[in-house]
Amino acid sequence: MITVHHLNNSRSQRVLWLLEELGLPYDIKHYQRNATTNLAPPELLQVHPLGKSPVITDGDVTMAETGAIIEYLVERAGGTLRPGAGTPEHRRYIYWLHFAEGSAMPPLVMTLVMGRIKKAGPFFVKPIARRIADGVLDSFVMPNIKRQLDFMEAELTARPWFAGYEFSAADVQMSFPLEVAAVRGGLGARYPRLIDFLARIHARPTYQAALKRGGPYGILR
Repeated sequence: MITVHHLNNSRSQRVLWLLEELGLPYDIKHYQRNATTNLAPPELLQVHPLGKSPVITDGDVTMAETGAIIEYLVERAGGTLRPGAGTPEHRRYIYWLHFAEGSAMPPLVMTLVMGRIKKAGPFFVKPIARRIADGVLDSFVMPNIKRQLDFMEAELTARPWFAGYEFSAADVQMSFPLEVAAVRGGLGARYPRLIDFLARIHARPTYQAALKRGGPYGILR
């Protein structure tokens, strides 16, 4: 039996959703972030040496990293939600499967880090911290986020799903950076295709089932 070691408000929500899409039976072991630090609890170190989520166990198999978990689960389900090898759709599938964490997430994580830097330290240091953080955000982070969102918007203008005309596990992977962008960067009227993408995935019964099983879900701010 697959067990998802599920941390609240984390990337592991995608794993629950994928399992619902694939129809694979699974159990959930819940973990709660530290209320002060927002870090994962030390109990996760007993599952994987990095002590982070997502991580799954399946018999004697332990898998971490969302992309690796997705590939493992899709393979376990017989290739469901994966375009056929050698096709343009499969090449796009592989690209977006890795783009989500490799390119999309780093600048979005930086918005969280810079936001916390602006609030940290004694009161007489905060104005300096704010200027430094705002400089990094304005000159590097936000332009990168905008460029990536423009690119994703164009891709979904050409086709309804990231890999092509059929929903795939790449869409599950891409859901998290777009959820984060909607909360932190704001999508607004400039990105109607991305907003529509989020609305369509939120309406999927499997997405709703994963929310019901996983519990309340939010994005760290």
